[in-house]
Amino acid sequence: MNTTALIRPAWTPATIALMVLGFVVFWPLGLAMLAYIIWGDRLDGFKRDVNKATDGIFAGCRRGADKAHRWGHASARTGNVAFDDWRDKELERLDEERRKLDEALAEFDDYARELRRAKDQEEFDRFMAKRNKPTAPATTKPVKGKGTNLLDD
Repeated sequence: MNTTALIRPAWTPATIALMVLGFVVFWPLGLAMLAYIIWGDRLDGFKRDVNKATDGIFAGCRRGADKAHRWGHASARTGNVAFDDWRDKELERLDEERRKLDEALAEFDDYARELRRAKDQEEFDRFMAKRNKPTAPATTKPVKGKGTNLLDD
């Protein structure tokens, strides 16, 4: 079994053919293939460096999330009993306010939904009344010398 790749960062017939084909089809593809041939052996180090940098960035985010998580729970005590009691009461008060706001939002949504339903019902009833209204045939006055039917002309 062959362990070498057909397309690898080296001057092989396959990579040269792909580079030439890339330049013929769309020049940035050929340029990208040329860059891969020249600097492709450095990709492993580049990927390793990028992964290390992103791990460092996201590790900082995780630390910040851990702090926020810790402050969000009443079980995380600061050591100051008075402050912890005050914080617990404030969090309970805020939870109660949030619950009241959620209830008011639900009531308003129900009210707005009922208004829309009533308006739609009114428009539908008006449409049905107009649609089912019997239309009287149009009558015209006869003109002297002409018949009363317009189709006789």
